[in-house]
Amino acid sequence: MEQRTIAAIATAVSPSGVGIIRISGDDSFSIIRKILKKKNGMEIFKDEIESHIVTHGYIMDKDEIIDEVLVLTMRGPHTYTGEDTVEIDCHGGVFVMKKILETVIKYGADLAEPGEFSKRAFLNGKMDLSQAESVIDLIHSANGFAHKNSIRQLSGLVKDKIKEVRAGILHEMAFIESALDDPEHYSLDDYPDELQVKVNSFVDEVSTLLKNADNGRLLKEGIQTVIVGKPNVGKSSLLNALLGEERAIVTDIAGTTRDVLTESITFDGITLNIVDTAGIRDTSDVVEKIGVERSKQYIGDADLVLFLIDSTLELSKEDEEILHYIKDKKVIVLLNKTDVSGIITSEYMEKWFTCVLQEKKHFPVISISAKTKDGMTEFIEEVKKLCFSGTLNFNQEVFITNVRQKNCLASCLESLNKVMESIELGLPEDFFSIDLMNAYQELGNITGESVREDLVQEIFSKFCMGK
Repeated sequence: MEQRTIAAIATAVSPSGVGIIRISGDDSFSIIRKILKKKNGMEIFKDEIESHIVTHGYIMDKDEIIDEVLVLTMRGPHTYTGEDTVEIDCHGGVFVMKKILETVIKYGADLAEPGEFSKRAFLNGKMDLSQAESVIDLIHSANGFAHKNSIRQLSGLVKDKIKEVRAGILHEMAFIESALDDPEHYSLDDYPDELQVKVNSFVDEVSTLLKNADNGRLLKEGIQTVIVGKPNVGKSSLLNALLGEERAIVTDIAGTTRDVLTESITFDGITLNIVDTAGIRDTSDVVEKIGVERSKQYIGDADLVLFLIDSTLELSKEDEEILHYIKDKKVIVLLNKTDVSGIITSEYMEKWFTCVLQEKKHFPVISISAKTKDGMTEFIEEVKKLCFSGTLNFNQEVFITNVRQKNCLASCLESLNKVMESIELGLPEDFFSIDLMNAYQELGNITGESVREDLVQEIFSKFCMGK
């Protein structure tokens, strides 16, 4: 249990309508009693301070009035940190907020470290580590799905799933140890077969969480999407259509886009981080050539490639070169300019893929018009299908969005697979215990039940000052 009382500005330190200074710790109430006064300087809190009430008054340093405020007083453990907590709602001027914080510190508080309020919530059992990390995800959520997933994690969905698997693993470890210590009362006959069934179920649970981790990353960070195509097929027009504004320069001159343009767009709660690249072609123009090379680099890092083709023109050698370059990526082929009479069809594209690549290859083909925005609904549905294996169902799925948690799951799965190998090799039962314990600890690292103090410090240091 932390002893010192901490304080920090909990809102952005910038001009705003309202600012909040948060205080947490045993001395929170005594500090606010000293500095919250009536306008004439008389005390407001003469008796015991009530919990979960709002009080109007003036923050004062001796005879100096600093600001007129509303103060929320909350007694632990029914607070965010589990400790006595005070929140001062003041006017949102930068000078005012800093002046009030200085006064709070003058009368007994210490300046909070980054993430210290959330760290105390974790240490005081108000949330586990997965919930604490979801607070950061919630703050930085950039779309509807990321927001919903953060809320679900904050409510304890990940914690409950991990707790369930850990309890099952712990039961098996306890049985093995009991049987090894007291073979007269606990028999291990046929136990490896029973354990194999149970470990299989653990593997399925962890594998599902791990499989959804990639989806979680895409939901949280957005899908890194690159628009490619030969010059003048409408890449910039497509970007403008998706944005709903003229962001990229559009002309009839091939090679207008000489460098990459990056924009984030959200559709149906899914964020696409879209890069409009320079048209890929052989060129003697030094600047354009640099743009083409950068386009290729972005393709290599992309989660999704949008291969844009002008449906009114015959496919060329440049189209073939692009197809070879992107063939191993997740690709959606967009046949542009369908608002006019085109000569390229989706059926023709299917045959072209096989002919060019000399192998049976399928890429989804969607007819669109960057000018009229036709085909955009079908395009978004195809993105969901390609990147998220169909639909995203938040009533059933748990999405891991944290790289640290994903690594823990991967290590847990590796240990569980070792248990399965030991069973198949007929190894002694104590081999099972070693790997089961490793799996148990890795899951504990996700919730914080077996995590090191230095890692806890590192995690919470990434939080903002007042959280």
